[in-house]
Amino acid sequence: MPPATLALLAANIAVFLLQDQIGPQLALAFALWPPGVPAAPAFEPWQLVTYGFLHAGIAHLFFNMLALYMFGPDIERLFGTRFFTLYYFGCIVSAAAVHLGVTAWMGAPPAPTVGASGAMFGLLLAFGWFFPQRRVMLIFPPIPMPARVFVAVYGALELVLGVTGTASGVAHFAHLGGMLGGWLMIQYRRGGFPFAPRRRE
Repeated sequence: MPPATLALLAANIAVFLLQDQIGPQLALAFALWPPGVPAAPAFEPWQLVTYGFLHAGIAHLFFNMLALYMFGPDIERLFGTRFFTLYYFGCIVSAAAVHLGVTAWMGAPPAPTVGASGAMFGLLLAFGWFFPQRRVMLIFPPIPMPARVFVAVYGALELVLGVTGTASGVAHFAHLGGMLGGWLMIQYRRGGFPFAPRRRE
């Protein structure tokens, strides 16, 4: 397994074990908190990154790490370790920024956000972009489909769920923000989005 993917897997698991030992105090300092909420922990700049290493439970961690295990190695080998690492953290930050912006605009109840799902959706986008015909199996229901169809279905589902407020407690716009950040970084890699001419793949 490529080094950055392995290191990210290990870091996420290690932080989850640390959460189990320390308890909710870790989330008070390192989860993503909306700014300006009375009687809540303050928003701090580092939370734009640290929230992505916290998880709400073993199932949350498992599915995110399964996605990292499935999609991370191919994307890291394609991008190289340095750009892959920048891509991962870029998706984490863009997911946080979009989530904070959209939930503030919608007047959603303030709540802390945790999880690497924004980065996973960024990796999913890259996988569908560069390996569009690779077959991906849905878990529920177990239906195989091309990666680009899988990405389109998941993106559309997240948009519908986010707009309608379905499945409350899930940061749907963070997932979409991770995909947006991934798209911007792919454009940058291809030629310096949005002004420079694109290089051939």
